[in-house]
Amino acid sequence: MEATSSHSSLCSYEQYKETADWLLKHTSHRPKVAIVCGSGLGGLADLLDNKTAFPYEDIPHFPTSTVTGHAGQLVFGRLQGQECVCMQGRFHFYEGYNIHKVTYPVRVFRLLGVEALIVTNAAGGLNDSYKVGDIMLIKDHINMPGFAGQNPLCGHNDERFGVRFPCMSDAYDREMRELAKKTAKEQGCDSFLQEGVYCMLAGPSYETIAECRLLQMLGADAVGMSTVPEVLVARHCGLRVLGLSLITNKAVTDYDSSEKANHEEVLKTTKHRTQDLQKLVSEIITKI
Repeated sequence: MEATSSHSSLCSYEQYKETADWLLKHTSHRPKVAIVCGSGLGGLADLLDNKTAFPYEDIPHFPTSTVTGHAGQLVFGRLQGQECVCMQGRFHFYEGYNIHKVTYPVRVFRLLGVEALIVTNAAGGLNDSYKVGDIMLIKDHINMPGFAGQNPLCGHNDERFGVRFPCMSDAYDREMRELAKKTAKEQGCDSFLQEGVYCMLAGPSYETIAECRLLQMLGADAVGMSTVPEVLVARHCGLRVLGLSLITNKAVTDYDSSEKANHEEVLKTTKHRTQDLQKLVSEIITKI
């Protein structure tokens, strides 16, 4: 596979602009908030009023989604009066996309005038106090692929988007996290709201027991296969970020356990908790 930092795999400013211009021409919506829906969480887009939807394959330069539970369309509309754009299905490293394609939509959002990004995902719980069905507010992340040089900001830096060396100690917006906690309390969701560190692995295989134990030692509370690349690019181009993980399964850390992680279980748990998460996100959006 070609190294993803090579210039041939980078996307140009002109490509991002072509995509953004095409979307601006085909919809009258001017979103300020973008939402990325994780596995089974695409129902968030169904809450939008006055919708316009574009299948990914119709959008110039856009990748397409290949995973079950990801519908594969960009939906524009209003959520509680706030102009939004929603990704029903995201792109993953494990689908064979290079890291620049995975994060392609985020810069397009920036050129559409988006100011805040809400990312959701399904994740495995590493923290022993977490239960299946908990919602974790992401306060920080560990970027495992980044340790191996797979960072979407590698390669030529376009100053029109952001600085060469962006700060990541404030990746997840503190004010938005406080707002989420306050909203969860108002809605009676605070009993299953956690706050913790999300660790990204490249996937698609689930973690071994030894890997789960290592991640716990590193301070990770939940593990998944997405989100971090989008967050890096969003912060690089000045978007505020709120991240939410739905804990869909408990990571297996005991050799005597007969538990096994599987995608069907993930989608089943998501279905069970989706209503709460949707309610929470839509309420947060009205207050941003």
